[in-house]
Amino acid sequence: MTMTPGIDFPGVGTGLVIRRQDGMVLLYRRLNAPEAGYWNIVGGKVDALEASDEAARREAEEETGLRIGRVDFLCVTEEIIRADRQHWVSLIYVTDDFLGEPQLVEPHKLSDFGWFPPEALPEPLSVFATKAMAALQSRQ
Repeated sequence: MTMTPGIDFPGVGTGLVIRRQDGMVLLYRRLNAPEAGYWNIVGGKVDALEASDEAARREAEEETGLRIGRVDFLCVTEEIIRADRQHWVSLIYVTDDFLGEPQLVEPHKLSDFGWFPPEALPEPLSVFATKAMAALQSRQ
């Protein structure tokens, strides 16, 4: 019997807040659970024997087409999303060290993207992004 992280037991996830020099943050709209249709930071699950910061970089590059440099730890969050029957503990990072222009690289997972000011984020906003933005604001 195959067990699925986040569904059959709490999964370990990671996310990355990608921030431009002008303070705008990159968000993508999710197509799949958890929180399909919600705007979110990029991220995904941490693979076995993969450091969470490397997973954040890998997921961000896969989802955006950007080349990600240095990432800094931002916070740990726990998301219990009862509507999707998912439970994640996520290590969230932040970066302003990237090259390229974001793209819609995984259209089967993500439908839209954009740069947004932290004080005017799109709705609905995922719990992952909500918690990451709160942690980012508390740092400043």
